[in-house]
Amino acid sequence: MLFVFLIQWLLQVAEPAPPQFRGQVIDDHISIGYGIALGDVDGDGKPDILLADKKQIVWYRNGDWKRRVIAENLTEHDNVCIAAQDINGDGKVEVAVGAQWNPSETSNADQSGAVFYLKRPANPEQMWEPVRLPHEPTTHRMKWVKADDEKYYLVVLPLHGRGNSGGEGAGVKVLAYQYPDDVNGEWKIFMPDASMHLTHNFDMHLSENKKQNGLYIAGKEGIRWIKTDFSKQAAGKATAIAGMEQAAGEVRAGKLAPDKSFIATIEPMHGTAVVVYVRDDNAKRIVLDDDVKEGHALAVADFLGVGSDQVVAGWRAPGKEGKVGVKLYVKKDAGGTQWQPYWIDDNGMACEDIQVMDLNGDGKPDIVASGRATQNLKIYWNVSRK
Repeated sequence: MLFVFLIQWLLQVAEPAPPQFRGQVIDDHISIGYGIALGDVDGDGKPDILLADKKQIVWYRNGDWKRRVIAENLTEHDNVCIAAQDINGDGKVEVAVGAQWNPSETSNADQSGAVFYLKRPANPEQMWEPVRLPHEPTTHRMKWVKADDEKYYLVVLPLHGRGNSGGEGAGVKVLAYQYPDDVNGEWKIFMPDASMHLTHNFDMHLSENKKQNGLYIAGKEGIRWIKTDFSKQAAGKATAIAGMEQAAGEVRAGKLAPDKSFIATIEPMHGTAVVVYVRDDNAKRIVLDDDVKEGHALAVADFLGVGSDQVVAGWRAPGKEGKVGVKLYVKKDAGGTQWQPYWIDDNGMACEDIQVMDLNGDGKPDIVASGRATQNLKIYWNVSRK
Protein backbone atom coordinates (compact mmCIF):
# COMPACT_ATOMS: atom_id res chain seq x y z
CA MET A 1 0.00 0.00 0.00
CA LEU A 2 2.82 2.39 0.87
CA PHE A 3 4.49 1.63 -2.46
CA VAL A 4 1.27 2.42 -4.40
CA PHE A 5 0.83 5.67 -2.47
CA LEU A 6 4.43 6.67 -3.23
CA ILE A 7 3.97 6.06 -6.96
CA GLN A 8 0.75 8.12 -7.01
CA TRP A 9 2.48 10.93 -5.13
CA LEU A 10 5.42 10.94 -7.57
CA LEU A 11 3.06 11.10 -10.54
CA GLN A 12 1.26 14.08 -9.02
CA VAL A 13 4.57 15.84 -8.35
CA ALA A 14 5.77 15.18 -11.91
CA GLU A 15 2.63 16.62 -13.47
CA PRO A 16 3.08 20.37 -14.10
CA ALA A 17 0.69 22.86 -12.59
CA PRO A 18 -1.96 24.10 -15.05
CA PRO A 19 -0.99 27.24 -16.99
CA GLN A 20 -2.24 30.57 -15.72
CA PHE A 21 -2.15 33.87 -17.60
CA ARG A 22 -3.38 37.33 -16.65
CA GLY A 23 -4.60 39.45 -19.56
CA GLN A 24 -3.82 43.16 -19.86
CA VAL A 25 -5.21 45.34 -22.63
CA ILE A 26 -2.47 47.59 -24.01
CA ASP A 27 -4.47 49.21 -26.82
CA ASP A 28 -8.16 48.79 -27.63
CA HIS A 29 -8.18 51.01 -30.72
CA ILE A 30 -5.83 49.34 -33.18
CA SER A 31 -6.97 49.20 -36.80
CA ILE A 32 -5.93 45.64 -37.70
CA GLY A 33 -2.66 44.71 -36.00
CA TYR A 34 -1.10 42.85 -38.90
CA GLY A 35 2.22 42.04 -37.24
CA ILE A 36 3.97 42.20 -33.86
CA ALA A 37 7.68 42.33 -33.01
CA LEU A 38 9.28 42.39 -29.56
CA GLY A 39 12.57 43.98 -28.55
CA ASP A 40 14.24 46.88 -26.77
CA VAL A 41 13.52 50.07 -28.72
CA ASP A 42 14.88 52.72 -26.33
CA GLY A 43 17.84 50.88 -24.80
CA ASP A 44 16.54 50.72 -21.23
CA GLY A 45 17.17 46.97 -21.02
CA LYS A 46 13.49 45.99 -21.20
CA PRO A 47 11.71 44.57 -24.28
CA ASP A 48 9.06 46.77 -25.85
CA ILE A 49 6.20 45.94 -28.23
CA LEU A 50 6.29 47.02 -31.88
CA LEU A 51 3.22 46.80 -34.11
CA ALA A 52 2.63 47.08 -37.84
CA ASP A 53 -0.88 48.51 -37.88
CA LYS A 54 -2.93 49.40 -40.93
CA LYS A 55 -1.28 52.74 -41.74
CA GLN A 56 1.08 53.27 -38.80
CA ILE A 57 4.18 51.61 -37.39
CA VAL A 58 4.08 52.06 -33.61
CA TRP A 59 5.82 50.95 -30.45
CA TYR A 60 4.74 50.68 -26.83
CA ARG A 61 7.32 51.29 -24.10
CA ASN A 62 7.64 48.58 -21.49
CA GLY A 63 6.05 49.98 -18.35
CA ASP A 64 3.70 52.74 -19.44
CA TRP A 65 2.71 50.91 -22.68
CA LYS A 66 1.75 54.16 -24.41
CA ARG A 67 1.41 54.11 -28.19
CA ARG A 68 4.22 55.93 -30.03
CA VAL A 69 4.06 56.39 -33.81
CA ILE A 70 7.39 56.10 -35.66
CA ALA A 71 6.19 55.84 -39.28
CA GLU A 72 2.89 56.24 -41.10
CA ASN A 73 1.41 56.27 -44.59
CA LEU A 74 4.49 54.63 -46.06
CA THR A 75 2.53 53.39 -49.08
CA GLU A 76 -0.90 53.66 -50.66
CA HIS A 77 -1.97 50.30 -49.29
CA ASP A 78 -1.62 48.88 -45.77
CA ASN A 79 1.44 47.90 -43.77
CA VAL A 80 1.62 44.13 -43.33
CA CYS A 81 4.69 42.93 -41.37
CA ILE A 82 7.54 44.00 -39.11
CA ALA A 83 10.89 42.64 -37.90
CA ALA A 84 13.00 43.88 -34.97
CA GLN A 85 16.42 42.68 -33.82
CA ASP A 86 19.49 44.17 -32.16
CA ILE A 87 21.99 43.68 -34.98
CA ASN A 88 24.89 45.98 -34.10
CA GLY A 89 25.03 45.12 -30.39
CA ASP A 90 24.08 48.54 -29.03
CA GLY A 91 21.15 47.16 -27.03
CA LYS A 92 18.54 48.67 -29.37
CA VAL A 93 16.60 46.92 -32.11
CA GLU A 94 16.96 47.58 -35.81
CA VAL A 95 13.55 47.67 -37.47
CA ALA A 96 12.28 46.72 -40.94
CA VAL A 97 8.70 46.72 -42.18
CA GLY A 98 6.68 45.46 -45.12
CA ALA A 99 3.89 47.50 -46.69
CA GLN A 100 1.76 48.09 -49.83
CA TRP A 101 -0.30 45.02 -48.95
CA ASN A 102 -2.21 44.25 -52.13
CA PRO A 103 -2.26 40.44 -52.47
CA SER A 104 -4.47 40.29 -55.55
CA GLU A 105 -1.80 42.14 -57.58
CA THR A 106 1.04 39.69 -58.19
CA SER A 107 2.75 41.29 -61.20
CA ASN A 108 3.11 45.04 -60.63
CA ALA A 109 5.74 45.67 -57.95
CA ASP A 110 4.79 49.35 -57.78
CA GLN A 111 1.26 48.48 -56.75
CA SER A 112 2.00 45.46 -54.59
CA GLY A 113 4.61 44.96 -51.89
CA ALA A 114 7.20 47.21 -50.30
CA VAL A 115 10.17 46.72 -47.97
CA PHE A 116 11.59 49.48 -45.77
CA TYR A 117 14.42 49.69 -43.29
CA LEU A 118 13.49 52.25 -40.64
CA LYS A 119 16.50 54.39 -39.68
CA ARG A 120 16.21 55.45 -36.06
CA PRO A 121 16.57 59.07 -34.92
CA ALA A 122 18.42 60.10 -31.75
CA ASN A 123 15.07 60.13 -29.96
CA PRO A 124 13.19 56.89 -30.77
CA GLU A 125 9.87 58.61 -30.02
CA GLN A 126 10.29 60.80 -33.09
CA MET A 127 9.54 59.68 -36.64
CA TRP A 128 12.02 57.21 -38.13
CA GLU A 129 13.42 57.65 -41.65
CA PRO A 130 12.20 54.98 -44.12
CA VAL A 131 14.85 53.56 -46.45
CA ARG A 132 13.13 51.84 -49.38
CA LEU A 133 14.62 48.53 -50.54
CA PRO A 134 13.94 46.47 -53.69
CA HIS A 135 11.11 43.98 -53.32
CA GLU A 136 8.86 41.41 -54.94
CA PRO A 137 5.05 41.82 -55.18
CA THR A 138 2.88 40.60 -52.27
CA THR A 139 5.47 41.13 -49.51
CA HIS A 140 3.92 39.32 -46.55
CA ARG A 141 6.33 38.16 -43.78
CA MET A 142 9.85 39.08 -42.67
CA LYS A 143 12.40 38.21 -39.98
CA TRP A 144 15.99 39.14 -39.14
CA VAL A 145 18.08 35.98 -39.41
CA LYS A 146 21.68 35.43 -38.30
CA ALA A 147 23.05 33.20 -41.03
CA ASP A 148 25.86 30.67 -41.16
CA ASP A 149 28.40 33.40 -41.96
CA GLU A 150 27.49 35.15 -38.65
CA LYS A 151 25.98 38.08 -40.56
CA TYR A 152 22.42 39.30 -40.25
CA TYR A 153 19.98 39.12 -43.14
CA LEU A 154 16.45 40.42 -43.48
CA VAL A 155 14.56 37.44 -44.91
CA VAL A 156 11.38 38.45 -46.73
CA LEU A 157 8.65 36.03 -47.79
CA PRO A 158 6.06 37.09 -50.41
CA LEU A 159 2.63 35.47 -50.45
CA HIS A 160 2.71 34.66 -54.19
CA GLY A 161 5.22 34.21 -56.96
CA ARG A 162 5.38 37.02 -59.50
CA GLY A 163 2.41 36.85 -61.87
CA ASN A 164 0.72 34.02 -60.00
CA SER A 165 -3.00 33.39 -59.94
CA GLY A 166 -4.57 31.12 -57.35
CA GLY A 167 -1.22 29.78 -56.25
CA GLU A 168 -0.29 28.66 -59.74
CA GLY A 169 2.63 29.96 -61.78
CA ALA A 170 6.10 31.11 -60.83
CA GLY A 171 7.59 30.12 -57.50
CA VAL A 172 7.78 32.50 -54.55
CA LYS A 173 11.13 34.30 -54.44
CA VAL A 174 12.41 34.12 -50.88
CA LEU A 175 14.79 37.07 -50.52
CA ALA A 176 17.62 37.51 -48.00
CA TYR A 177 18.92 41.10 -47.69
CA GLN A 178 22.39 41.24 -46.12
CA TYR A 179 22.56 43.99 -43.49
CA PRO A 180 25.16 46.51 -44.79
CA ASP A 181 27.57 48.86 -43.06
CA ASP A 182 25.71 51.77 -44.67
CA VAL A 183 21.94 51.25 -44.60
CA ASN A 184 21.50 54.01 -47.19
CA GLY A 185 23.84 52.18 -49.58
CA GLU A 186 23.53 48.89 -51.41
CA TRP A 187 21.99 45.88 -49.72
CA LYS A 188 23.22 42.62 -51.23
CA ILE A 189 20.22 40.42 -51.96
CA PHE A 190 20.28 36.62 -52.19
CA MET A 191 17.48 34.29 -53.23
CA PRO A 192 17.77 31.03 -51.27
CA ASP A 193 14.61 29.54 -52.78
CA ALA A 194 12.06 30.04 -55.55
CA SER A 195 10.35 26.66 -55.66
CA MET A 196 7.28 27.02 -53.43
CA HIS A 197 3.87 28.49 -54.18
CA LEU A 198 1.45 30.46 -52.02
CA THR A 199 3.72 30.69 -48.98
CA HIS A 200 2.42 32.29 -45.79
CA ASN A 201 4.88 32.25 -42.89
CA PHE A 202 8.22 30.86 -41.75
CA ASP A 203 10.28 30.15 -38.65
CA MET A 204 13.95 30.03 -37.75
CA HIS A 205 15.54 26.90 -36.35
CA LEU A 206 18.84 27.34 -34.53
CA SER A 207 20.59 24.11 -33.55
CA GLU A 208 22.99 23.96 -30.62
CA ASN A 209 25.85 22.74 -32.81
CA LYS A 210 25.04 25.19 -35.65
CA LYS A 211 25.07 22.31 -38.12
CA GLN A 212 21.34 22.38 -38.81
CA ASN A 213 20.46 26.07 -38.84
CA GLY A 214 17.69 26.82 -41.27
CA LEU A 215 14.19 28.08 -41.98
CA TYR A 216 10.95 26.14 -41.97
CA ILE A 217 8.56 27.59 -44.57
CA ALA A 218 4.80 26.96 -44.59
CA GLY A 219 2.94 27.04 -47.87
CA LYS A 220 0.83 25.28 -50.45
CA GLU A 221 3.29 22.38 -50.66
CA GLY A 222 3.37 21.89 -46.90
CA ILE A 223 6.44 22.50 -44.71
CA ARG A 224 9.85 22.80 -46.35
CA TRP A 225 13.38 23.54 -45.17
CA ILE A 226 15.93 26.11 -46.35
CA LYS A 227 19.52 26.30 -45.12
CA THR A 228 20.84 29.63 -43.88
CA ASP A 229 24.02 29.68 -45.94
CA PHE A 230 22.53 32.53 -47.96
CA SER A 231 25.78 34.02 -49.30
CA LYS A 232 27.02 30.65 -50.64
CA GLN A 233 24.04 29.46 -52.63
CA ALA A 234 22.28 30.59 -55.76
CA ALA A 235 18.53 30.19 -56.15
CA GLY A 236 18.07 26.78 -54.57
CA LYS A 237 15.24 24.43 -53.93
CA ALA A 238 13.70 24.07 -50.51
CA THR A 239 13.94 20.55 -49.10
CA ALA A 240 10.66 18.68 -48.70
CA ILE A 241 10.06 17.04 -45.31
CA ALA A 242 8.58 13.56 -45.40
CA GLY A 243 5.09 13.42 -43.89
CA MET A 244 4.58 17.20 -43.91
CA GLU A 245 3.10 17.68 -47.37
CA GLN A 246 -0.25 19.10 -46.24
CA ALA A 247 -0.79 22.78 -47.05
CA ALA A 248 -0.04 25.02 -44.06
CA GLY A 249 -0.13 28.70 -43.19
CA GLU A 250 1.81 28.89 -39.92
CA VAL A 251 4.84 26.95 -38.69
CA ARG A 252 6.96 26.91 -35.53
CA ALA A 253 9.71 24.57 -34.37
CA GLY A 254 9.62 23.29 -30.80
CA LYS A 255 11.34 20.98 -28.35
CA LEU A 256 9.49 17.89 -27.17
CA ALA A 257 12.42 16.67 -25.05
CA PRO A 258 16.15 17.49 -24.87
CA ASP A 259 16.82 15.11 -27.76
CA LYS A 260 13.49 15.27 -29.59
CA SER A 261 11.79 18.02 -31.59
CA PHE A 262 8.40 18.77 -33.08
CA ILE A 263 6.96 21.08 -35.70
CA ALA A 264 3.69 22.92 -34.97
CA THR A 265 1.49 24.16 -37.81
CA ILE A 266 -1.88 25.64 -38.61
CA GLU A 267 -3.43 23.86 -41.60
CA PRO A 268 -4.26 24.83 -44.25
CA MET A 269 -3.49 28.55 -44.82
CA HIS A 270 -5.94 30.59 -42.69
CA GLY A 271 -6.77 27.15 -41.45
CA THR A 272 -9.02 25.09 -39.25
CA ALA A 273 -6.59 22.80 -37.45
CA VAL A 274 -3.71 23.21 -35.00
CA VAL A 275 -1.30 20.37 -35.70
CA VAL A 276 1.93 18.96 -34.28
CA TYR A 277 4.38 16.73 -36.14
CA VAL A 278 6.58 14.64 -33.87
CA ARG A 279 10.01 14.32 -35.49
CA ASP A 280 11.12 10.70 -35.62
CA ASP A 281 12.17 8.70 -38.65
CA ASN A 282 8.83 9.72 -40.09
CA ALA A 283 6.85 12.76 -39.03
CA LYS A 284 3.77 11.73 -37.05
CA ARG A 285 0.82 14.11 -37.52
CA ILE A 286 -1.23 14.87 -34.39
CA VAL A 287 -4.23 17.21 -34.50
CA LEU A 288 -4.38 19.31 -31.33
CA ASP A 289 -7.53 21.24 -32.21
CA ASP A 290 -9.95 21.35 -35.13
CA ASP A 291 -12.28 23.97 -33.64
CA VAL A 292 -10.53 27.02 -35.06
CA LYS A 293 -11.33 29.18 -38.07
CA GLU A 294 -8.90 31.44 -39.90
CA GLY A 295 -6.05 30.29 -37.68
CA HIS A 296 -3.44 33.00 -38.16
CA ALA A 297 -1.06 33.00 -35.19
CA LEU A 298 1.24 30.42 -33.69
CA ALA A 299 4.13 30.27 -31.21
CA VAL A 300 5.99 27.71 -29.09
CA ALA A 301 7.86 28.15 -25.82
CA ASP A 302 8.34 26.48 -22.45
CA PHE A 303 5.75 28.53 -20.61
CA LEU A 304 5.59 26.09 -17.69
CA GLY A 305 9.31 25.58 -17.10
CA VAL A 306 9.13 21.81 -17.61
CA GLY A 307 12.00 21.42 -20.09
CA SER A 308 9.78 20.99 -23.16
CA ASP A 309 7.74 23.42 -25.22
CA GLN A 310 4.03 24.08 -25.32
CA VAL A 311 2.07 25.45 -28.30
CA VAL A 312 0.00 28.64 -28.33
CA ALA A 313 -2.36 29.34 -31.25
CA GLY A 314 -4.84 32.07 -32.13
CA TRP A 315 -7.59 32.44 -34.70
CA ARG A 316 -9.54 35.41 -35.98
CA ALA A 317 -12.99 34.08 -37.02
CA PRO A 318 -15.56 32.26 -34.86
CA GLY A 319 -14.96 28.50 -34.86
CA LYS A 320 -17.44 25.68 -34.34
CA GLU A 321 -18.31 27.00 -30.88
CA GLY A 322 -18.83 30.50 -32.27
CA LYS A 323 -15.71 31.83 -30.57
CA VAL A 324 -12.47 33.52 -31.51
CA GLY A 325 -9.54 33.27 -29.16
CA VAL A 326 -6.15 32.04 -28.04
CA LYS A 327 -5.38 28.60 -26.61
CA LEU A 328 -2.36 26.92 -25.09
CA TYR A 329 -1.70 23.22 -25.73
CA VAL A 330 0.31 21.18 -23.21
CA LYS A 331 1.61 17.67 -23.94
CA LYS A 332 0.29 14.97 -21.64
CA ASP A 333 2.69 12.16 -22.51
CA ALA A 334 6.42 11.86 -23.14
CA GLY A 335 5.91 10.98 -26.81
CA GLY A 336 3.83 14.07 -27.56
CA THR A 337 0.87 12.08 -28.88
CA GLN A 338 -1.66 13.58 -26.44
CA TRP A 339 -2.14 17.28 -25.66
CA GLN A 340 -4.40 19.20 -23.28
CA PRO A 341 -5.91 22.53 -24.43
CA TYR A 342 -6.29 25.54 -22.11
CA TRP A 343 -8.00 28.82 -22.93
CA ILE A 344 -5.77 31.88 -22.74
CA ASP A 345 -8.43 34.22 -24.15
CA ASP A 346 -11.97 32.88 -24.51
CA ASN A 347 -13.69 34.92 -27.28
CA GLY A 348 -11.92 38.22 -26.53
CA MET A 349 -9.16 38.15 -29.17
CA ALA A 350 -9.75 37.76 -32.93
CA CYS A 351 -6.11 36.90 -33.27
CA GLU A 352 -4.03 38.24 -36.15
CA ASP A 353 -0.55 37.68 -34.71
CA ILE A 354 1.19 36.29 -31.62
CA GLN A 355 4.71 36.82 -30.34
CA VAL A 356 6.33 35.47 -27.17
CA MET A 357 9.03 36.90 -24.89
CA ASP A 358 9.74 37.36 -21.18
CA LEU A 359 8.60 40.97 -20.78
CA ASN A 360 9.07 41.44 -17.02
CA GLY A 361 12.27 39.50 -16.37
CA ASP A 362 10.74 36.80 -14.17
CA GLY A 363 12.13 34.01 -16.34
CA LYS A 364 8.74 33.00 -17.79
CA PRO A 365 7.67 33.72 -21.40
CA ASP A 366 4.71 36.05 -21.78
CA ILE A 367 2.33 36.24 -24.76
CA VAL A 368 1.52 39.32 -26.86
CA ALA A 369 -1.40 39.13 -29.30
CA SER A 370 -3.13 41.53 -31.67
CA GLY A 371 -6.79 41.23 -32.64
CA ARG A 372 -8.25 42.03 -36.04
CA ALA A 373 -12.04 42.18 -35.56
CA THR A 374 -11.61 42.87 -31.83
CA GLN A 375 -9.15 45.71 -32.62
CA ASN A 376 -7.09 45.11 -29.49
CA LEU A 377 -3.50 44.51 -28.43
CA LYS A 378 -3.03 42.48 -25.25
CA ILE A 379 -0.31 41.07 -23.05
CA TYR A 380 -1.03 37.75 -21.35
CA TRP A 381 1.28 37.76 -18.35
CA ASN A 382 2.53 34.29 -17.48
CA VAL A 383 1.70 33.75 -13.82
CA SER A 384 1.95 29.96 -14.00
CA ARG A 385 3.70 28.18 -11.16
CA LYS A 386 6.83 26.25 -12.09
